[in-house]
Amino acid sequence: MPVESEAPAPLGLAAPLLAWYDRNARDLPWRLPPGTPAVPDPYRVWLAEVMLQQTTVEAAREPYARFLARWPTVAALAAADDAEVMAAWAGLGYYARARNLLRCARTVAAAGGAFPRSEGELRRLPGLGPYTAAAVAALAFGARTLPVDANVARVGARLFALQPEGPALLRAVGERLRPEVPADRAGDFAQALMDLGAVVCRPRAPDCPRCPLAARCHARALGLAEAFPRRTPRRARPTRRGSVWWVEADGRVALVRRPPRGLLAGMLALPGTGWSAEQPRALPFPGDWRWAAEPVRHGFTHFDLVLEVAGIRLAVPPAFAEGLIWTSRDSLAGLPTVFRKAAAVGRELARA
Repeated sequence: MPVESEAPAPLGLAAPLLAWYDRNARDLPWRLPPGTPAVPDPYRVWLAEVMLQQTTVEAAREPYARFLARWPTVAALAAADDAEVMAAWAGLGYYARARNLLRCARTVAAAGGAFPRSEGELRRLPGLGPYTAAAVAALAFGARTLPVDANVARVGARLFALQPEGPALLRAVGERLRPEVPADRAGDFAQALMDLGAVVCRPRAPDCPRCPLAARCHARALGLAEAFPRRTPRRARPTRRGSVWWVEADGRVALVRRPPRGLLAGMLALPGTGWSAEQPRALPFPGDWRWAAEPVRHGFTHFDLVLEVAGIRLAVPPAFAEGLIWTSRDSLAGLPTVFRKAAAVGRELARA
């Protein structure tokens, strides 16, 4: 019988895992250290979990601190201007998550300002899927549930030598590990598994001698720790191409607002062409343009983007498209990452 089909049974993982966590917990700005008498702030837990969905811990530190300084409570975030939040989200991936962040904050604020405590009620908030709801329930309220992220999934896959991949693996790991969650330290148990996967049970070269669960690990016993979890070969992503234009006049640069739906919806961007499989260089008007020697490349989840960048500096701002937004060339921090890359190239072209 395959290992993953056996009925889950508690194995006593909590005691050694939590003892290790008490000594080795990572110092993270959104986390209370183990053993502290303070109560977690659900707003801070939720904000961190949303940010961490598409970025690393290190990449999230500075944006997290910036958000908290600017919007320290869910009520403050609920009252924030949409454009300001979108700008502050730059570099954190999918802007749909930032829009859901605002929708959720406003829903919570309208209901009195307190996050619901149960996993089921949290699921009904905008933008909270199974993982985020479980994470907030466990980490903020101590609910006896388990959020399964990539680190937890890897630990579970190795502990039980699980064969499934993708969503099936997440379900299998959850089924196996939920019986282990201690009623009095559910949040610490979840964070201990996350830390274990991040610093010990790593994707490559797991440090098995340091693992508090090594004696119980099926994959280690088989000598196949790195073989779990199974890896699905990545599909080749298609490439789309386009042109973007840096048009500078009197210290200002022309920007446009992207459509309200679709990728990077509603965000500021450099003007340019659409993105397609084959896109020759194109310009909006004749002039002394300079093309970058190398295109800007950026990877989205489902495709790679190659942008040819052209730049020009003029004395008078031209009206070459509808809805142009002339902005100081030194105030472009809120642009999405792909357009920040293009802007850096365009600025140099204009200076040349």
